[in-house]
Order: sequence, then C-alpha cells, then structure tokens
Amino acid sequence: MTHTTTGSTARRPGGTTVPVLAFAGIVVAVMQTLLVPVIKDLPTLLDTAPSNATWVLTSTLLSGAVATPIMGRLGDLYGKRRMLLTSLSVMVVGALVSALSSTLLPMIAGRTLQGFAMGAIPLGIGLMRDMLPREKLGSAMALMSSSIGVGGGLALPAAALVAQHADWHALFYGAAGLGVLSIVLTLLAVPESPMRAEGTFDVLGAIGLSAGLVLFLLPITKGSDWGWTDPTTLGLFGASAVVLLLWGAMELRLKAPLVDLRTTARPAVLFTNLASIMVGVSFYVVSLVLPQLLQLPTATGYGLGQSMVRAGLIVAPLGLTMMLTAPVYARLSAKYGPKVTLIIGMVIIGIGYGAGLGLMNAAWQSLVIAVILGAGIGLAYSSLPALIIGSVPASETGAANGLNTLMRSIGTSVSSAVIGMVLANTAHHVGGVAIPTMHGFRVSFVIATVAVAAGLVMAFFLPGRPATKPSLVASSEEDAALERARTGEDRSAALAPSLPGENADATA
Repeated sequence: MTHTTTGSTARRPGGTTVPVLAFAGIVVAVMQTLLVPVIKDLPTLLDTAPSNATWVLTSTLLSGAVATPIMGRLGDLYGKRRMLLTSLSVMVVGALVSALSSTLLPMIAGRTLQGFAMGAIPLGIGLMRDMLPREKLGSAMALMSSSIGVGGGLALPAAALVAQHADWHALFYGAAGLGVLSIVLTLLAVPESPMRAEGTFDVLGAIGLSAGLVLFLLPITKGSDWGWTDPTTLGLFGASAVVLLLWGAMELRLKAPLVDLRTTARPAVLFTNLASIMVGVSFYVVSLVLPQLLQLPTATGYGLGQSMVRAGLIVAPLGLTMMLTAPVYARLSAKYGPKVTLIIGMVIIGIGYGAGLGLMNAAWQSLVIAVILGAGIGLAYSSLPALIIGSVPASETGAANGLNTLMRSIGTSVSSAVIGMVLANTAHHVGGVAIPTMHGFRVSFVIATVAVAAGLVMAFFLPGRPATKPSLVASSEEDAALERARTGEDRSAALAPSLPGENADATA
C-alpha cells in the first residue's frame, strides 16, 4: 500500500504538540477508570439488577475495541488529527448523555459513545510518527503510550474524591470538561499530518471485524455471570471464530483492506502484538488486586483498612512512574533498541509481581509494588509502538497502532475475566457477601507473573532491530519534497556505474 502527502502546506509541530497529544491520551484513560469507585453502587444508582449494571462497563470496552482499529484506518485515509478530534467529540457527547442519565439504557448508550475515545492513542502515536524528527520520536511515543496508565492512576483517587463528596453524575461532567479542553488544545497546538494512505475505507471489513470482536469479547466479559460452559458463552466464542476467519479470508483478497494481514503476519508485528496481550494482562492484575487489598478492613486479618481515596493515592504512583519512564525509555531504546527495552520492562514486571507475593502486609509495601510495576509496565508499553512503527509502512501507522492498542485491550479484558473468576472462587462468604482472600490475591500475582513470562518468550522472537527504522519525517511540504529528492539522489548515486577516475577524485 502506498501513501501520499496532502497538497496544502502543513503547519510545523510546536513544543506543545506532544504534551497536548499525551493529555488526550490521559483523558481517554480517565474515561476507562471513571466508574471504578462506584462500581459496587451502580445497581442501586441505576435501579437495576447487578447483572444488568455490568453492561455500563462492558459497553465501553466493546465500543473501544471496535473503534480503535477503525479510527486508526480512517486516520490513515482522511487525516489523523481530524479523526482524533472526532473521537474526542464523540466522547464528550457520550459523557454528557451519561451525566444526564439515571436509568440503565441511556447510561449504556452514553458509555458506548465514550468508548470511541480509545482510538485517540494510536492516532496520537501516528501523528507523532508523521511529524516529529527521529531524535524526538522515541520519548514522545513513550509518553503517549504510557498516558493510559497515567490517566488511570490519576483518575482513581480523583474519581473517589468526587464520588465521596458530590453527586456521582459530577464524574461525567468533569470528564466532558476534560474532553472539551483536550479538543481546544488539539485545535490550537496539533497540526494535521500531511501523510495520507491511498485507497478507500473497507466498510465490509469494518463490519466483519466489529462483529468478530463483539462476539469474542462479550463472553469474556460476561462469562463469569453466564457460566463458562453455558451454551451462550460457548456459542459466542464459536461464532467469533467463524466470523473472524471469514473476515480474514476476505481481507486477504482486498487491495485496500481495513487491516493488512500480510503485514500483521510479519514476525516483528505478530510477536509484538502477542507480547502486547501479555503486557495488558499483567498491567490489569495490579489494578484489580491492590485497591481491593488496601480497602479490605483490618478485621479480616490481612486487609489494610484504607479509605477509597487513600487507596487510590497509594496506587497512583503506578501511573506516575509509567510517565517518568518515558525519558529513560528513550535513552535505552536509542542505545539498545526497543526489543531490548521491552525485555527489560518485562523482567522488571516479573520482579515486581514476584516481590509482591511477599509484600502484602502494609500500605507502604503496596506503594513499593506500584512503583516497581509502573517502571516495568512503562518501559514495556513505551516499546510497543516503536516496534510496530519500525515494521509497517507510513501509510499504515494508524491502523497498525490501532490493532496493537486493541491487543492490549484484549489482554486487559482477559485479565479482568480470569482474575475476577479467581477472586470469586477463592473468596470467603460472610453474611452473603463475598470477601476476597489473601490466597486469591497471591494466585492473581502468580498468574500475572506467568503472563509476563510468556510475553518475555515472545519478545525474544522479535528481530534485534525494526525491519524498517522510523524515518526522519519532514514537518512541512517543502521539507518533505527535499527529503524525497535527497533520497532519490542517494539511490541514483548508489546505482550509477563509477566513471574512470571518479574514485581517485573522491579520494583526493
């Protein structure tokens, strides 16, 4: 697949472009963790059954999974900044719908719209690849990739504070305000990329991928409620396999597919995406375990008796450490390459979970676990977009990063289902209330360790360096033309036969 540049002169990215794009990623992450402090109260707040209330979370996950690769491809075709603004705008509308809702169906509709914002992260990475020089690209992508952890870490205590002292609808008004601020900052500080992919949007491919993802993720998120051997659960898994196989066969026959499966099958892309699933699994385990351990009452004998807000503050360094690893990643990656940095990150994650098995007896120990895991996850997450970008054409940056972000989401979804099942099956029941046990927490940490070990094996199969290094992208049409001319001259010089005396003149 080829790519072109737009005819209009592009604005140069300013010093605020990268922070603004990272802020958009943080806003998206806030939407994902917004309701964590009030999850247990949703059935009462929405006057519905607990099984119905879970759709408020499931709907966001499903729409985000569907939107991420689709918005990435639309960004490649019609402009990444344009699609970024579209994603944020849909999110703001969804937040306002939820803010004005107190019943189940409108709330689900609003949360579904909010999920569309997940496409902002791969779009932001694509904009960076198109506009930034190589020496700035590594740290910028690391910051953007880590923004989802930063937003999640900061949102938890903030949302808990709001939920304790204000009406819970204020959470959505606040999210809408953040979305509007992000839109304004993007309009002011982020130029549009001149890069465009050639071809048309694959509508049938988008429908097929959406159906396959929904059929796959729905039983993962609802399997614990329905039963993993229930005919509905098994039927949906079977249907997803059939749909995705048919979708893949169709995509391989198209000249301009939604996802270029041949590119995706390259070892550098394939093993990066598989490792991404495992990193997603390990990332979500700490988010599920530590807040519960911290908030359980000390009367259990192992609970740490912290309030919701204090528990959020203790876990918040997980996201902050992820953000602070961005410059560290840039130095390590420049010297050793993103593969080595990914391996280092996974090793640190394994150390964090291994140490965590014995560090569950005090709040300060939870803080230590959060910092160690934040450093490892930050390095691992920062490496993933660099590995993808180094292995795909510029015209497929948005779609390829969208697919990689989707792989991380699948990892977190699988983690949520598996850890939820583990904690439920190992819980004590007191007065009809299920109380997680220390055994369940430790088993969860062991699962995370096994997942990161599997990801580490996959990382070793990656090429030592990306097959195609990120190009030094010009920030204007004039620079782009000069770059193309220079590349053409270099190629011509390499192919032209040497004339007698040329080498001697050059030596002289």
